[in-house]
Amino acid sequence: MNWGGPDFVLGIIAISTVGWLINNWIRARHGYALEDEWGGKTDRADDKAVVQLREENARLHQQLEATHKRLANVEAIVTDRGFDLAVQIDALRDAGDRRAQ
Repeated sequence: MNWGGPDFVLGIIAISTVGWLINNWIRARHGYALEDEWGGKTDRADDKAVVQLREENARLHQQLEATHKRLANVEAIVTDRGFDLAVQIDALRDAGDRRAQ
């Protein structure tokens, strides 16, 4: 066997990769944190946290939909051709002046 050839190097890389994959498979199966290729750990997601995040996400989507509907109503009021804010304000001022007299 040629110890300095590319076959030996590729064999070592293959053995290391297979060992790393088996190690992570065993860790995942038993609930331990997984290792990445740089030695860092990746914790498993907590099921309760995932459920809470999904509930919060649904609630926030509902709030966003309600906000969009309210904004659409405001836009409809403001862009309505029959809506003349200045005229209405002047009419209210005139009505207030008449009451004050």
